[in-house]
Amino acid sequence: MPHLIDRPLAGALALLVSGLGGAAHAAGVPTLQEVTVTPRQQDLIGVADSSTEGTVTAAQLRNRPLLRPAEALETVPGMIVTQHSGDGKANQYFLRGFNLDHGSDFATHVMGMPVNMASHAHGQGYMDLNFLMPELIQGIAYRKGVYAAEDGDFATTGSARIDYRRRLEQPFVEFGLGQNGYQRLMAAGSRALGEEGDGRQLLVAAELMGYDGPWTQPENLQRRNLLLRLSDGSTSHGYAITAMSYSAHWTATEHVPERAIRSGEIDRYGALSPRDGGRTRRNSLSAEWARLGEDSATRTSAYVIDYGLNLYSAPSGYISGLQGDQHEQADSRVVWGGEARHTWLLGPALRDTELSVGTRLRQDRIGRVGLFSTEGRRRTGTVREDRITETALAAYLEARTQWSPWLRSTLALRRDEISADVTALGGQYNMGNGGSVRGGQTSPKLGIVLGPFNLAGSTEFYANWGHGFHSNDTRGATSHTNPADGSPIDRVPLIARARGAELGVRAAPLPGWNTSLTVWQMALASELVFIGDEGITEPRGASRRHGLEWSNYVTPADGLIIDADLALSKARFRHPVGGGDHVPNAIPLTASVGISADQGGPWHGGLRFRYLGAYALEESGEHKSTPFWTANLKLGYRVSKQLQLSADVLNLFNRHANDIEYWGGACTRNETLSGSCNGGIDGRLVHPLEPRSLRLALRLGF
Repeated sequence: MPHLIDRPLAGALALLVSGLGGAAHAAGVPTLQEVTVTPRQQDLIGVADSSTEGTVTAAQLRNRPLLRPAEALETVPGMIVTQHSGDGKANQYFLRGFNLDHGSDFATHVMGMPVNMASHAHGQGYMDLNFLMPELIQGIAYRKGVYAAEDGDFATTGSARIDYRRRLEQPFVEFGLGQNGYQRLMAAGSRALGEEGDGRQLLVAAELMGYDGPWTQPENLQRRNLLLRLSDGSTSHGYAITAMSYSAHWTATEHVPERAIRSGEIDRYGALSPRDGGRTRRNSLSAEWARLGEDSATRTSAYVIDYGLNLYSAPSGYISGLQGDQHEQADSRVVWGGEARHTWLLGPALRDTELSVGTRLRQDRIGRVGLFSTEGRRRTGTVREDRITETALAAYLEARTQWSPWLRSTLALRRDEISADVTALGGQYNMGNGGSVRGGQTSPKLGIVLGPFNLAGSTEFYANWGHGFHSNDTRGATSHTNPADGSPIDRVPLIARARGAELGVRAAPLPGWNTSLTVWQMALASELVFIGDEGITEPRGASRRHGLEWSNYVTPADGLIIDADLALSKARFRHPVGGGDHVPNAIPLTASVGISADQGGPWHGGLRFRYLGAYALEESGEHKSTPFWTANLKLGYRVSKQLQLSADVLNLFNRHANDIEYWGGACTRNETLSGSCNGGIDGRLVHPLEPRSLRLALRLGF
């Protein structure tokens, strides 16, 4: 078990929190205050534009059992968060018939900062949310589809904006212990600065976490997280300056050929490669400022992010020999940028139209991004290494008009421009690659809302249509030779265009019950994917998707929340690819049901069920994954106002299933020794679901 928490460090954190506690409220239970966030804080009307947008509050997250921080995104109806490697790596995401890989088609921002990384060493749009501290989340505002003017690159299936709290009711220290070497120490608190009633707050939080996991090869994950936030006022009228520092290192058990487990070559939780894993960092400084007037609203933000990753993996095992096929994907960059939006309320003479203009700028200065062959994390060769400067600029205009009490519309136009310079720094066959590339898209967006009508409570009908895109890795747009062997390859467009539409209805059939039903469709010009394991961009053809979503949120009594979601989708290539038209790893059916209870008494908790249907592993659809369901439980008890105990039971019924399944070529060590695996054997690649585990936590309030 990793020795994560030593006495001096624990003492320093306790001293920090006790110091903040001197100015905090002394009364109340040491839990996070419930905060209700409107779906679109920046808007003056504050109403929904589609049936598939909403907000998750701190109350909904408080009693939700989480195996990993990024699972907070599973509060977005239909979103699935899994892992096929070590827990220091970005998760795998699925939504609306998309295998989002590590984030290529879903855009996420945290306190105004983008999380998706363009032209990333491992995969386009790489979205590592392991730096999240769920206890600090104030709200998650999410949208699906390509219908919002603020959403640009990577928001093909939708977006989420995560905001942290500005103050805590009480400082606290929480100690967590669990099976498989799980350890966690978190301390957080806030205090008012200046004169009483001034409104300025300083929030400080620190987290240390260690985990070995159930793996035969201990994961030895060690995560460190620090946050400082100075704020005044609210998100609609005030400012916040936030500094964050996150780092992690780990040893990974990658997905493995299922036949290696069945033959007994390795245990169910065994590894083929002994030194996979990596290390990463994310340090950032951001600022947000907003003003709300009688007939206008302004919001601006700016940020700078220092990011790095060294990822070691061997997904194909031993195809090239007993030395293994481990490689390193390295990425080091500085990302800076900002955005601004101003809204005018034009008054009754112009149908209470909200007219908004906005702009966004982002630049990724990637000093070095590369793919290297390695043995035991030691570099033995360079496949490719590049330097990239990528700049994205966007501007949009949006008008939201209340034509009558039962009709409103949103009309928007967005323009995106992306330019990049790629310089080849290394690799025998890569030096002829590189160059400059530009791309742009104009994206119209339209939304119409009919209602509210007194049909089943307050009922509204929605129609949305729009264009969007995700960018492709700039190396794919500037390379003409395969960096692995020098063979010619086709350059790909910088932008993959998307077009979507949906029809939906929201209703409140009974008091405390809110429900929405949506049908949607999406056309994507190309399923281009940057294959970081090979250093090339792989074209997979145009695709179409459609589906149905049903979401329910029920509050039958104070402190009791029930949510239930069902998502159906169908994803197909427009023309056959690789022997069929199925889009691999596009999950056609997901469902979830959850209940949480916290009525202010000593007991509180939550129980969640999640189901994943079988999905095609390759284009013919002949090979499919195994469907499964899981359950997680959280139970808490307040001993006093200053002491709280909780227990999380993850994979409550100990389901033996796979977190993720793929289809591909690989070799095990025994197959290479016997000479039976020349060039790889196609088969099922799996990463097992973690078995049932218990985690206990003790929280002390001050």
